[in-house]
Amino acid sequence: LNAAVDGDAALASSSLEDIVRTASGGLFNNAAQVWNHTFYWNSMSPTGGGTPKGALAAAIDAAYGSFDAFKTAFGNAAGGQFGSGWAWLVSNEAGEVTIVTTSNAGTPITTEGVTPILTCDVWEHAYYLDYQNARPSYVGAWWSLVNWDFASANYGR
Repeated sequence: LNAAVDGDAALASSSLEDIVRTASGGLFNNAAQVWNHTFYWNSMSPTGGGTPKGALAAAIDAAYGSFDAFKTAFGNAAGGQFGSGWAWLVSNEAGEVTIVTTSNAGTPITTEGVTPILTCDVWEHAYYLDYQNARPSYVGAWWSLVNWDFASANYGR
C-alpha cells in the first residue's frame, strides 16, 4: 500500500478509509486488508472475552434473543464463510446489529449506513498453524480474546 501511494499526493493525503471507499483493484485490496487487519487486531485484547455490556448487549439480545444465540450465529457465519474472508458484527443507522461476512478484502466500510463493530479474520493464515483446518475451533477460542470495550465504542450508543 505504501508503494502504491508513494508519489501520488492525492492518495498520500487521503485517509485509509477514503482510499478503501474509492479505490479499486490492487489498491483497494491492499488498503482494505490494512484496514481490516488493523480492525481485527483492535477487536481483540489479551484481557478480552466475557460478554458485552450496556447498549451493545441490549442490541445483540434484541437481534438474536440472547448472547449465546448470537455467538452461535456468529460462529456459524465465520465457520461457513467459503474461502478467505471475514465475519463481522455491524450496525445500521437505527442501531440494529447484524452479522455479515465478506470475502477476501471485502469490508463493510464500503457499505453506506453500516458501521463495523467487531470482526473475526477467517483467512486460513489466522488459524492454520494453531488449529490446522479446524476453523470452528479457532473461532471458539477467539471469543476469549474479544475486546468488548472496542466493540462498544464502535457501536457508540
